[in-house]
Formats: sequence, structure tokens, C-alpha cells
Amino acid sequence: MKPIAPALEIISNSYGSSFTYTKHAEKTNSKSHLLHYHPEIEIVFVNGGAGKRQIGSHISYYTNGSLILIGSNLPHCGFTNEKTGNTDETVIHFKPDFLGNEFFGIPEMKKIQKLLEQAKAGIAFGGETKKIIGTRMELMENKSPFERFLTLLSILKDLASSEEYTILNADGFLMEMQVTDNDRMNVVFSYVKDHFQEPISVDEISKLVSMTTPSFCRYFKKISNKTFTEFVNEYRLVHASKLLAEKPISINEVCYESGFNNFSHFSKSFKQYTGKSASEYRQEHRATIM
Repeated sequence: MKPIAPALEIISNSYGSSFTYTKHAEKTNSKSHLLHYHPEIEIVFVNGGAGKRQIGSHISYYTNGSLILIGSNLPHCGFTNEKTGNTDETVIHFKPDFLGNEFFGIPEMKKIQKLLEQAKAGIAFGGETKKIIGTRMELMENKSPFERFLTLLSILKDLASSEEYTILNADGFLMEMQVTDNDRMNVVFSYVKDHFQEPISVDEISKLVSMTTPSFCRYFKKISNKTFTEFVNEYRLVHASKLLAEKPISINEVCYESGFNNFSHFSKSFKQYTGKSASEYRQEHRATIM
């Protein structure tokens, strides 16, 4: 099956505004399962719930909601679906130059400029930052365009000052590249997303992007700072984390539904990835599936 390339999403500004503000009620984000990208920087707050997030070559499982800052043209999937269990999802999109080419370069914006530079690799915020900023984003719904604008600037300022964050893609991650590179990596990400439960060979992927296997392996490592095999295994392990937290099925079933064909290899890999055995991880997240 030929993979579907991630879509370039076209985003229009909210009425009377220089950026876009959208609030999705539970289960109403119809694009949540699609891998997509756009030139706009994105701030997304998921209020409650648990699910999977893929941003660039980073894959992880979140619980108790999520607050993410995503840089321009960084491929990502939506974070909610009918099983996520979140209350709602609030999304802000703005172009890097929405305030003019020089605005973020002025001295007062130095910290925010650094924040937006880091956002090229994706940033997840936690702790009080997630709670406070998320609430402020939701309250923007009933504000005037000018009040929303001032709130967005204050949100960026506070995100830039927060220490409760994680850079999602490793140092050296290069998603700001030529269009052909972006398209090629998007095809790879999309294929893994659709086929991770099946055996996937490096030779197979190399042919999909019209490269020799050695060239593809070097290329993927240079772009993502991890091997293709590591990327696929991480995708499977995150899916296993999701199943362990959300589905009352046996750990053996979790192993095979996540694309592993060897239980011993799965158990060892899961412990290395999470620091916990599969049974310990499920015990910790028992509340999610009760």
C-alpha cells in the first residue's frame, strides 16, 4: 500500500485577528489522526485525558492533558480522538512574522525569540505551567481580538520564562530543510504510523523514498539523530504504553498488538525505555483504565 503523504494544512486567521484561535470540544477535532504540517507556529493545550503524541521523530504517551509548542513545518499528528477522554482542546496558530519581520528581534523579545527557536524541535510543558497557561488559553475564547492578542504575548513571555519543559526532539534534529527532504521524511513517518503493527524492513522503507538502504540509514540518522530501527521501536513502545494504560488486555496481547513478535524482546525493551516493567507501568496507570 502506498503511504499517504502528510498534508500541508492551510490555516486562516480568526476574524479580525492576525492569528488563529480554535477551541475543539471533546471528540470534535476531525484531523486528530492525520500527520500534517504548516508554516504557522502552534500552541496546543489538551485539557485532561491521555493519548499518544507524535511530533517530528518524537513519540510519547501523555496523561492528564498536554501543553505543546510546535515550530514551523514540524510534522505532527493531532493529540486527541474519541478515546482520549479530554474535556476540550485549544489551539493557537501564528506565523513567525505575524508581528512583522523584525518584532521578535527587538531586545524585549530576546527570550521569546529563543523560545521560538527551540520550538523547531517541539517543546512539552508540564507542572504548574501546563495548568496555568492552559487555563489562560481556554479563557481567550470569550475575549476580544485585541485582548486575545495581549494574552498571546503574555503566554509567550511566560512560556519563555518557564523551567517546566522538555525539548521533544534530540539536539541536531533537522526538520527545517528542503521541501524534498521534508516530503521524504513525512512519507517515512506516515508509513510507520500506518504499519508499525506489521514487520517493517529498512529495505522496504528505502525503496519507498527511492534511496539505497545504506544511504537511507545515514540520511535518517542525520535528520532525526536516531536510527530508523530505534524510531520504529519507540513508536511501538509508546503504543504499548497507551494500551497498558487504556485497555484491560493481557501484557502478552499488548506485546503483539504493538508490533513486537517476541515477548522477551518486548519486556526488555519496555523496561529500558520506561525504567519500569510492563506490569509496574500498568499498576501506576491503573486509574486511567478504571
